[in-house]
Order: sequence, then structure tokens, then C-alpha cells
Amino acid sequence: MKYNFDQPVQRRGTNSAKWDAGKLLVAMGITPYADENTLPLFTADMDFQCPPSVKEEIQKVVDHNLYGYTTTHPSFNPGYYQAVAGWFARRHNWQVSPEEIWYVDGTVTAIRHGLLAFSNPGDGVLINRPIYTPFTRTILATGRQVVNSQLINNNGYYTIDFADFEQKAALPTTKCFILCNPHNPTGRIWSDKDLVKMYEICAKNQVVVIADEIHGDLIRQSSVFHPLATLVDGQWLVTCTAANKTFNLAGLKATNVVIQNKELFQKYAAQTGIIFPSPVTLAATVGAYNGGEEWLEELKTYLDGNVDWVLEFCREHLPKMKCTRPEATYILWMDFRGYGLSAEEIRKKIYVDANVVLEGGSMFDPDQGAGFERICLSTRREIVREAFERIAKQFEGL
Repeated sequence: MKYNFDQPVQRRGTNSAKWDAGKLLVAMGITPYADENTLPLFTADMDFQCPPSVKEEIQKVVDHNLYGYTTTHPSFNPGYYQAVAGWFARRHNWQVSPEEIWYVDGTVTAIRHGLLAFSNPGDGVLINRPIYTPFTRTILATGRQVVNSQLINNNGYYTIDFADFEQKAALPTTKCFILCNPHNPTGRIWSDKDLVKMYEICAKNQVVVIADEIHGDLIRQSSVFHPLATLVDGQWLVTCTAANKTFNLAGLKATNVVIQNKELFQKYAAQTGIIFPSPVTLAATVGAYNGGEEWLEELKTYLDGNVDWVLEFCREHLPKMKCTRPEATYILWMDFRGYGLSAEEIRKKIYVDANVVLEGGSMFDPDQGAGFERICLSTRREIVREAFERIAKQFEGL
């Protein structure tokens, strides 16, 4: 391969939220223990340098050496919108007009603005647990109510309970649905049939679909992902897209919201107001989308290798742990309940004894998540191997 994802990259001492924040993680209750030997595999960023094209575009900003208030709009920054729309067209056969794209500084922030724009305090917001933890936090922080339509766990393969979903969407207080596709943490890519059915149920009940599709580029090479907007009319749809996960730009908050219904677009823009992105963010996004495709294809090959190595290792060394091969993302949703231990006992073995920090399942599903753990395999295989060897050692003989 042209790019070496096994090359060590020193992240300690760089203010990394993943590698430097051990004491903060303990204080926040994410882990009971952390030291200089902790392997942090809890957060969804990557320990790989970005594509060279990102650095090249950022260098132009650095050479200019002026960092005043910055904004973006198709009327004066067509290159940015051409890069974003061009990516959608090439990679997903999705034709998006620049006038339908709205920059927001982060995907969770984008979802928050959607809830504020399209619902009122006390209204219900539909989600499918287990689900990315910040969705619940954002719903509650905006004074909305969580309406959970629990996913069905079919021996590790998750599906939609459509009878329950339709009942919850039809509630008069339900105003928004946060769709996660590809799904975090289970790694499912919802089928076209399922996506259309969910959308049609929401549209019939005038529920705005806020689709988080930020993992849509990080799919297994054997999988296919279609943005919801390519399957439906989009009149009740707000799509959150991002270069953040695809190209490891999370610290730059490179989120683009696509809204093809003009009325929804106007409501959303009025809610956010003018947003001032970093000029570095705009440059990095252009560099990634215009020059990062070869890098991404090699990255996907490497991540597939990480996933397959782990699953093969676990079949032999963690045989009572259940985990289905994810169709997308670099995340594994691991079920340790087969070991007959409490969630706290599982947590101690992994977080303290193995000294590997993950994210506990109850964060993603307060009712049914105990005994599950989420791990992010977005790092060198050497680190992945060491982490699983440490974990497996703690479950030997059980």
C-alpha cells in the first residue's frame, strides 16, 4: 500500500483527548483507572495521519498567516461547496446543490440545532437504542423527551422493531427522529427497504428525520451504503454529513448539513445563525474531499484487517464474548454477558486489570446495555493486538 497505517504516530503530549486525558477520564467516571500504560480505545478518532492533501491545503492558510473571522457561502466560496458536493456525487451518486449545504461546527451541535429548530421543549425525539450516547444527552439538554424504539438483538445482529417504531412515531408529541446510519454502536447499515420504511412512517406523522450519516464513508469493502436522501423525496429530512470521521478531522469540526426542503432549510439556518468556522477547517475539508480518495480506500482495507483480526482472535481467546462483524465503522459492539459476570466485574477486568479503556454499554442503552462494551479499532494493529491480548488474559478459564 502507498500509505503505512502501521507507522507509529506519537499522540501523547499533543493535548489528545484520547491519549493525554487519563486523569480527566477518571474524574468524569469513564474509567476507574488510567496511567501511562493505559490503552485508550474508547473514542472515535484515528491514530493515523490525515491524507497529504489535507496538509497541503492547510499549508496555504498557514502561509497566508491571517486568522480573522471566517465564514463560508456558495456566493463567495464556491470551491468549498464544489468539494463537498463533488464528494457526494462521486462516492454516493447523490446530487446536492451548494445552496442546500449549511456548515455547522460539529455533528452533535448540528443535531442540537435541528432539535431546537423543529421541536419545542417537552416534545418527544425518537431514537433506537443502543445508540450513540450524545444523542440522549442532547435530547435532555434541550428539554426534549427521549422516545426509545428499542432495536431487536438477534444474537448480535440488530434490526428495527417496526411495529414499535410506528407506534412511537405516531405519538402526537413526537416531532423528530434521529436516524443513525451507519449505526453507532452496532455497525449496521440499514437496508434501503428499512430506510424508506422508517422515512415514510415519519413523513406520514410529520416527524422530521435528522439523519446522522457521518460514518457513511467508513464501510466494509463488502458493504454498500446509500444516503437516505438518495432514496426518498427529502421533504422531511435533514442530513448531517462530515469529513470528521472519514479523514480524522474531528478536532476541526467539519460538519455539513444538507437540507433539500427550502422551508426546513430556512428554519434551520435561522436557528443556527451565522457560524464562523476556522479557516483551517475549510481548507482541510477541501483537501480531504478533493485529494483523499486513494488514502480512504487504503484505510478501509486496513480497518477491515483490524476488524477481521479481532474477530478471529476472539473466536479462540474470548469464546463467550459475542460480536457480529460490523457492516460499517471501525467500532465493535461486544457482548460479554456470556461470562456470567456483572457489568462492574467485566468493567474491572478490562479497565483496571487489563488497563484498556473502552465505553460501557449502559452509556448507549441504560436499560439493556449492561455487559456490553464498545471499542474503536481505529489505531495500529500492534495496539489492537496488545489490547485484546490483555483483555483475553483476564477472562482465561471463565
